[in-house]
Amino acid sequence: MRTSAQIILLILVVLSCTVSTFAQEALLKELYSKFGALYQQGRYGEAAKVAEEALTVAEKTFGPNHPAVATFLSNLASVNQAQGKYSEAEPLFKRALKISEKALGKDHPHVATSLNNLAALYHAQGKYAEAEPLYKRALEIAEKALGPDHPNVAKCLNTLGELRRTQGRYSDAELFHKRALAIREKALGSDHPDVATTCENMAELYKKIGKEDEAERLEARARKIRSKR
Repeated sequence: MRTSAQIILLILVVLSCTVSTFAQEALLKELYSKFGALYQQGRYGEAAKVAEEALTVAEKTFGPNHPAVATFLSNLASVNQAQGKYSEAEPLFKRALKISEKALGKDHPHVATSLNNLAALYHAQGKYAEAEPLYKRALEIAEKALGPDHPNVAKCLNTLGELRRTQGRYSDAELFHKRALAIREKALGSDHPDVATTCENMAELYKKIGKEDEAERLEARARKIRSKR
């Protein structure tokens, strides 16, 4: 039977661990915010260092297979991709996907995000055959988990539309972009930046197929939305 002194010691140990975890979580939030700011400013070298620090803290705090680790792996992979370091980004994205599938299940929305990230990397390298099944699987997961009119579904549709455009499959691209635009307008409002993004993507598509008037109209709408922001 434990003595009172042993019980008090055990409680103190538990409390110490809890306080330590809270402190680490606060640090991770701070690093996540800092990373986002640096990334948006294009300060990729600094952002990479912050992402590496956050990844180390996350692994020590939660273990190597926690969803938080997947998040910071994706951050580091994204900044590598932005710098054209594709060979360094790929294993990070793959590890993030593997962690998300194991920790959350293969049909979780976060898995769709990981799939989109890896697909976008292949897309950027012109590896369309490798990107396409990942984009499609991400769309299926998002539709099933979140419903057909969720903004995340629109994101998947938009990326598929961009892939189709780069493949020269313009009619398919138009259908994907139109559906993405309709979802974003309904879910986010007609003046949301994501609506502007879809308008810009559609404008690029219409330029490719000679619909200059439509392209100009969409570009003007996108500029108007962004000027308000």
